[in-house]
Amino acid sequence: MSLSIDHIVIRVQDLEQTIADFTTLGFTVQRGGTHADGATHNALIGFADGSYVELIAFLRDAPEHRWWDASRRIGDGFVDYALLPQSVASTIAAARERGLSYDGPLAGGRLRPDGERLEWQIGKPSSADLPFLCGDVTPRHLRVAEGDVRHHANGAHGVANITLAVHDLDASLARYRALLGEPDVQRAPLPGYDVALAILSLGATTLTLASPTRETRPPAEGLAADIRHHLASRGEGVFAVALETYVDGAGRRLERTLAHGAIIELVANPSIRRDR
Repeated sequence: MSLSIDHIVIRVQDLEQTIADFTTLGFTVQRGGTHADGATHNALIGFADGSYVELIAFLRDAPEHRWWDASRRIGDGFVDYALLPQSVASTIAAARERGLSYDGPLAGGRLRPDGERLEWQIGKPSSADLPFLCGDVTPRHLRVAEGDVRHHANGAHGVANITLAVHDLDASLARYRALLGEPDVQRAPLPGYDVALAILSLGATTLTLASPTRETRPPAEGLAADIRHHLASRGEGVFAVALETYVDGAGRRLERTLAHGAIIELVANPSIRRDR
């Protein structure tokens, strides 16, 4: 069953400041509006490959919300990502047949600043290492605008890779196999880094599951330590994102303060062009 990257979610405290900061980083940011439950509002960074980054902030206390950060304990940063299915219901049914539980389809929606009302369906996973599903009910171009808003001064074109921090690589990989069917998987240990990886292909995007190897005395710094810290403070989920750019010499890691805690890297790809 066909699945592709829908969007990546960054939770922030101050949406207006975040819009200004990501604009400074070279992104074209669109105001998204208020979600149907009134708990959150958002802004979007859309890409030419059809995916986007969602910048989301709470408008009220919402302890029932899966992304709620009580007492601002965790802070800004990645909280989730979504896959786009052809059918949320069919994808959930197929996952259940392979032993993986998803809740849904559940109704979702948002009121855009121009008054346009959007509707979608979601599927919620049973574990934090997995993505949620987000499928459009209203036309997709209403949720993910097309045209010049997908062009960015920094050349960002689409999502090249999402790295996910997971506790148990084998268990997470089994869940992803149940969700995706039988994806192509590469196991890639990183000697000297105390990190084990599994890389899955999802169209033009790769998903990298990263887990620190079990060591009696964890290193004080380095990739394994960063992943351990992420797991301890934020739990399983999105650790870092790489975006392709068509701008020569633009490849770099974005300033993390302006990216509101998110690890985002621009990776130059000379084979893509702005008009694609």
